Amino acid sequence: MRPLCASALSALALFAALSAQEAAYDWKLPKGFPKPFVPADNPMSAAKVELGRYLFYDTRLSVNGKQSCASCHRQELAFTDGRAVGVGATGELHSRSAMSLVNVAYSATLTWSNPELKSLEEQALVPMFGEHPVELGLRQGGKFLSSLRAETRYASLFARAFPDERDPYTIGNIAKAIASFERSIISGRSPYDRYHYDRDDSAVPEAAKRGEVLFFSQHISCFRCHGGFNFSDAGFHNTGLYSVAGAPAFSAPNVGIYEHTHEPLDIGRFKTPTLRNIALTAPYMHDGTVATLEDVIDHYAAGGRAHGTTNKDHLIGGFALSAKDRNDLVEYLESLTDDQVIHDLRFSNPWQ
Repeated sequence: MRPLCASALSALALFAALSAQEAAYDWKLPKGFPKPFVPADNPMSAAKVELGRYLFYDTRLSVNGKQSCASCHRQELAFTDGRAVGVGATGELHSRSAMSLVNVAYSATLTWSNPELKSLEEQALVPMFGEHPVELGLRQGGKFLSSLRAETRYASLFARAFPDERDPYTIGNIAKAIASFERSIISGRSPYDRYHYDRDDSAVPEAAKRGEVLFFSQHISCFRCHGGFNFSDAGFHNTGLYSVAGAPAFSAPNVGIYEHTHEPLDIGRFKTPTLRNIALTAPYMHDGTVATLEDVIDHYAAGGRAHGTTNKDHLIGGFALSAKDRNDLVEYLESLTDDQVIHDLRFSNPWQ
């Protein structure tokens, strides 16, 4: 057997070090939750997550010095912002609402309408440097890196997060740290979870139990798009949101994944969001045009707003629903709210 060359030994040593670092991270996973996928070049560590928390809330990462990642992803709103559409650091209105970051570690794809964006590290760069639309409004080579260096608290935070680097103040490392923090935001301690995983029959009201039966019924079939422990199939669907059929109903840039695929049948197809903490993330849909959970249910009961369009998902066909059933469904959806995640100090603003 040939001895391993120096480069191979070095690679094995690095792999072992990264594996040990990843194994040492305590996810504190709720019952029934699998360990999230983590890219090999950005293993989780408590130090990196903590650095990411500081960066996530740091207004120095915006062109106006007033906004941060947390401006559009507020903890008390399950890391959304309560707006119909986002607002950037220059005041530009966005075309879509801010998606929840809770359980984003389990998302196979990211954002409302880009099926090609699958890495949190890559996605973190979009609000920082993107121009269509402008979010944080940073520029490559801008002054924000020097402002981070000037903050005394970052000296130890960057050193602990990236101990093997002579100069850890890089854009790539900032993206890795923010991605690590976002992966740590895991929610699975709602009344629904206590009812199912802790076998606490008193955790949810009887109305919510009836609503769950409706949710998983063939008649209503909410579960077909909102299934699994995270209540999302991570797919892209046209939910009949607009009443005018054809291209004019979906004007750029709000055309769904058609923006990337250029397939006509992809016009109006947007990602299925998680339903966890859905009671906290109003208004709903990609453009925030549905105000309440009751309105969401009415939208699907009516078969959407768009009738006769070939793009509408075949599952959006409408269904009959009594006032009692409607209330039971709302009770069930509200039982998915995890009060712990919105008060957990691990996810809170460290600058306050």
